[in-house]
Amino acid sequence: MKKSLLSLCLLGLSCTPAITLAQQPVTCVKASEQDVVSLFNTWNDSLATGDATKVSELYVSDAVLLPTISNQVRLTDQERIDYFKDFLKKGPSGKIDSRTIRIGCNKAIDTGVYTFTFKDNSHVTARYTFTYVWDGKGWKISTHHSSAMPESVSQP
Repeated sequence: MKKSLLSLCLLGLSCTPAITLAQQPVTCVKASEQDVVSLFNTWNDSLATGDATKVSELYVSDAVLLPTISNQVRLTDQERIDYFKDFLKKGPSGKIDSRTIRIGCNKAIDTGVYTFTFKDNSHVTARYTFTYVWDGKGWKISTHHSSAMPESVSQP
């Protein structure tokens, strides 16, 4: 058998033996619920800076942004910056109305309803989901979906 493998190698055919590599152990980082609350607060505070680049830096480079007041899916840093430049002109400030937080190994999900109030005193209530991932240095947004509520809700 060894002679056959050697002959194949000498002929230039594949002779790489199947090697089983030991997997590197995965370090599991878990956020607390308070960490997830703080992540949203950091994002919301970044809106107040008016700096679209600063907001975009909170996302992983290949994050998916499905924004509140745009129909265009944003997949790159530049696309997210372009969206936030327009969004930030409105002077948004977000407030969580209700949320559910789920925590896993190197990921966390914050989903619920929030309301943005703008500098002209208009507002929009939207459903949201932030998915956070641990990138080895800190928590970053990997997916952010925000969609305005489809039905108006009457207040009692």
